[in-house]
Amino acid sequence: MAGRHAHPPASEGRTPPAVLAVVAALLVVVGLAMVALWPDGATTSVGTPAGDQVTGVVESVDPQPCPDPDAEDCGTATVRLTSGDLEGDTVTVPIPGGVGAPTIGPGDGVAMSYVPDNPPETRYAIVDQLRGTQLWVLLIAFVLAVLAFGRWRGLTALLGLSVSFAIILGFVIPAILDGKPPLAVAIVGSAAIVLSVLYLTHGLGRTTTVAVAGTLVSLVITGLLAVVAVDALSLTGAVDDSALAVGQLQGVDLRGLLLAGILIGSLGVLDDVTVTQAHTVEELATANPGYGLSELYGSAIRVGRSHIASVINTIVLAYAGASLPLLVLVVALDDPIGDILTDQLVATELVRSAVGTIGLIAAVPITTAAAALVASRGRRAQKASGVQE
Repeated sequence: MAGRHAHPPASEGRTPPAVLAVVAALLVVVGLAMVALWPDGATTSVGTPAGDQVTGVVESVDPQPCPDPDAEDCGTATVRLTSGDLEGDTVTVPIPGGVGAPTIGPGDGVAMSYVPDNPPETRYAIVDQLRGTQLWVLLIAFVLAVLAFGRWRGLTALLGLSVSFAIILGFVIPAILDGKPPLAVAIVGSAAIVLSVLYLTHGLGRTTTVAVAGTLVSLVITGLLAVVAVDALSLTGAVDDSALAVGQLQGVDLRGLLLAGILIGSLGVLDDVTVTQAHTVEELATANPGYGLSELYGSAIRVGRSHIASVINTIVLAYAGASLPLLVLVVALDDPIGDILTDQLVATELVRSAVGTIGLIAAVPITTAAAALVASRGRRAQKASGVQE
């Protein structure tokens, strides 16, 4: 199966000049937009209120009884510093306690805050554990699994994922921090991801171009719906401490950041659906040479409906999983259902789910119709030129 999908269907043939012209035009437009929105590098770091960050390795832990019966994890730990001006020295720090505090033991790598103006006994404080080695092991396992199953397509998928992260980390986030409009940055960044990743992963052909077009049109629809919904519900984007910190420390437009998050969050599922629909139509056209526009659309749209039914559940569950602490808190408060649903935190998540789902539903008929039209016209052109199907 992987070997079959490594090449486009035979009916796709050479990439038509018109397709190349469309791709070139899109690249130029997106490139110019990125240049216009590119950060000028003037953004400065605000640092961290916890002080400088240093790392260390726990050598021993000395737990002690807590004076307060309700307190937990009293005592001290001896840590050998592995960074900073005092690298190699050992320091004694309090054992971290409280909700969410890291559990430490001898040999654990830890991240610590260092505030030189504090008294000696409180200059260092453990704030987190170091988990770089474990993450590298997980990353290697992920890469090997993708390559083992996907082979060449798996490699291109990994390259596409790298490009997506490069665009988000190298353009989208710096541009937002630089004061550029978050929604405009998200639209341009999403378009750049679509153009680069889909062609890199699926090749330069008419099927991929149809998927790209369907994704971009659906993104525009999703963006418009998000603007209308956020305005209608008067959502501000100030939904948690992280958002408030970004708004206060960096002056970022939180409403625009919310819209950008909705747009980028829906992108991954959109390109999944559009690519599936475009390739479904192409395969149907190859297997059924007698199918016209209506037959191709009707057959492919039935596949799309089944796909959408599963993907909608995926979207809602993904948002529910990401917002599980919020949902637990909402249920624990035992407020009236009307108050719960109209709370900004819950309303924001409902908007994310609803807007993403509507954009996804719109992507199926748009992409299917475009793919059926392109496939039927391509077949007629082949017949007219005497090409054997």
